[in-house]
Amino acid sequence: MQEYWEAYVKPIDGHKAMVSFNASVGDGVPHFEYMYIGFVKVKLKNPREDGLVTQEESDDIGFIEDRLEMESLRWRVGKYIGRIVTQGEVNFIYALKLDFEWSNTVNEAMKHFEDYQYEYGSKQDIDWEVYKKLLFPTLKEWQIIVNHHACDNLKEQGDRLTQERAIEHKSYFLTEAKRNEFIENLLHEGFIKQKEMEVPFQEKILYGVQYYRIDKPFYYDIDALTMKLIDMTEEYNGNYDGWESSLVVH
Repeated sequence: MQEYWEAYVKPIDGHKAMVSFNASVGDGVPHFEYMYIGFVKVKLKNPREDGLVTQEESDDIGFIEDRLEMESLRWRVGKYIGRIVTQGEVNFIYALKLDFEWSNTVNEAMKHFEDYQYEYGSKQDIDWEVYKKLLFPTLKEWQIIVNHHACDNLKEQGDRLTQERAIEHKSYFLTEAKRNEFIENLLHEGFIKQKEMEVPFQEKILYGVQYYRIDKPFYYDIDALTMKLIDMTEEYNGNYDGWESSLVVH
C-alpha cells in the first residue's frame, strides 16, 4: 500500500497543535497486527511563540524523523502513523506489533542527536484509540483539509482566490421533507437552488440538492462558509458533500 499523509491544525489541551497523520492506514482500523502504540517526545530548542517548529529547526526535526523511521524498519517494530507538534514539543507516534524492542529503536535513533532532550514510552492500544481520537480529523477538520487542497490547486493555476464568483455546493438528506426544510433555510441565507437529485445509496434513496452563492474561495473564507454549511446540513440530519468553483485568472 502506498502511503500518503495529511496535516491540519487543531487545539489540543487549549494549545495550538500541528497534526500530521498517515491517512493511508485510516481505512480498516483497527489493524490487529499492531496492538501497541509507541511515542517519542522531543523537546524543541527554539520553538515559535505558538509552540510550533521554526523554519530554522525544521531540518533537524526532519532528520530525527527519518532516523526513527530507519531504525523502526531495522528493528521491524511497527508503522509510523502520526506526528503532533504542540507546546514546544514534537511527538512521533508509531503503531507497534510488540513493544519490547521499542526502547532499542528509539535509543539507537536518538543517539545521533545528543543535543536534543527526549522521552519515550508505549502502551497497549488494540482498538487504535490514539489514531482514531487524537490523530484522525473530525468531519469539519477533514473538510478544511479538502478546502485547502482545492485552494492550492486553484492558486497553482493562477487564481488569486480573492475574486468573488459562484461557488457550487451539494448536500444530501435521508428524506425529501428534510431536504425541503434545508432548501427553505438556504434561501434565507442568500443561496440559489440549482437542482434537486435522488441518488440510490445502499438500498436507500438520498435526496440531494445542488446550490450556489457568490462568495470568495480564499482559504479562511471557504473554511468559514463550509463550516456553516456543515452545521446547516446536519441540522436536518444530512451530509454536506463539498464545493466546486470556476477558475478566475486575472
